[in-house]
Amino acid sequence: MVIRSKSRSLLQRRRSLINVLQPLLDGTAILAVAWYFIESNIGFLSQDYVILLLVLLGLVSVMYDRLAIYRTSSSFASKLFSLFNAWSFSFLALLVLGFLTKQSHVYSRVFITELFLVGFVVQSCIHFAVRTINLRINKNSHVTDNVIIVGQGQLANYLEHKISSNPWLNERVVGNVSIEEEGVQQRKEQKSELNKYDKSRSIHLGKVAELSDLIDEYDINTIYIVTPLESSKVLEELYFVLLDKHVSIHWIPDIFSLRLINHSVKEIAGIPVLTLSESPLTGMSKLSKAIEDKVLSFLILILIIPLLIAVAIAVKIDSPGPVFFRQNRAGWNGKGFSIWKFRSMRTNQQVSENEPLKQAEKNDPRITKVGAFIRRTSLDELPQIFNVIKGDMSLVGPRPHAVQHDELYSKRIGDYYARHNIKPGITGLAQVRGYRGETKELDQMTKRIESDIEYINNWSVWLDISILMRTATAFTGKGAY
Repeated sequence: MVIRSKSRSLLQRRRSLINVLQPLLDGTAILAVAWYFIESNIGFLSQDYVILLLVLLGLVSVMYDRLAIYRTSSSFASKLFSLFNAWSFSFLALLVLGFLTKQSHVYSRVFITELFLVGFVVQSCIHFAVRTINLRINKNSHVTDNVIIVGQGQLANYLEHKISSNPWLNERVVGNVSIEEEGVQQRKEQKSELNKYDKSRSIHLGKVAELSDLIDEYDINTIYIVTPLESSKVLEELYFVLLDKHVSIHWIPDIFSLRLINHSVKEIAGIPVLTLSESPLTGMSKLSKAIEDKVLSFLILILIIPLLIAVAIAVKIDSPGPVFFRQNRAGWNGKGFSIWKFRSMRTNQQVSENEPLKQAEKNDPRITKVGAFIRRTSLDELPQIFNVIKGDMSLVGPRPHAVQHDELYSKRIGDYYARHNIKPGITGLAQVRGYRGETKELDQMTKRIESDIEYINNWSVWLDISILMRTATAFTGKGAY
């Protein structure tokens, strides 16, 4: 009989003294810096500044948790970058709240600037000091857990690499044992970010049947079980054997042979849920993306109105026909919409929706003189700013392809439709990398799709801004016909 606890959630965060101490030190540092500059600039702590500090601490706790400031063991440079992002987002949210509540004029801009700059520097110094002290303690500690990894393959090797290169864990990988019976060939793994970890550095100790004896022989404290999808049935019988050995047992299901889209681990009523594919635009992220698109698209529209008028006149004078060209495309979640472009081809050359669609080529006779210029400089895409304002598109995202191309490439690229997990964009990560224009070879489209999925997996407002800044130089020249 198995007794299940109803009061304890299955998902628990592993906490250490450092994880508890570091937030307290950060909060104390923020308050100390704020107190110093309030005394220097204002002379006394008013009720308005008490409210500001309480709101700031609340925002910091949310942002630092969201960006996993206290749950990562990366290099100090990476930690510093994450800390700066979290601190900046906290202040950005504080400023937005100040403007929305019309209270921003109450606070000293000098104080806000000083608190932002000095607060980050002080927190950085504290993080460095805590990190240094903790590393020295771990280095001098003689207590190290011996580890065996059950399973082989890229994920097992990746796990071994991370354990061996993480001085915070105090764990030593003794070796690994295989799940498969002798003579059974290891499964082939798809191309993924784990491919570089294709060799194990630890000793292969034997098969899983020998694990009980190996635990005694090597004084093992911890077992990591890495099971491929088809071998998960091994876990149950292995688990009860390991319970009698009094070792810590960790299970890592190997799902990385799949193309994961914005994957994560969540909790529903205490039940752990592995999300394999999900749009990054949920909750606050969806709102952030919408605000970004609306604000920036209106600003851009104001700036480009003269250019829109000039291009429209040039298109009209160059050849008879409408100024704009519209075509059905698939957008977010595969929902159709009508995309706007400046017409770049002669009207008698436009292709109907039911005819086979031919991509534009170099020196394509269907393209007008003005059309060749606006395609090469991507000015033909400018009317899509109205698609963004309407909500069908985003400023940044995977480029929407013609419906016929979607149908063609989805049959040849298995995870092609994963790119529809986010709004299509006027520009995107694939485009600034040069994967745009005509795709004669399947490999060209594959690279474009890989960039689109990489964008979805790593989406952030900062990534969008970075892509927009790179777009100005990337959207001319090669590949644009």
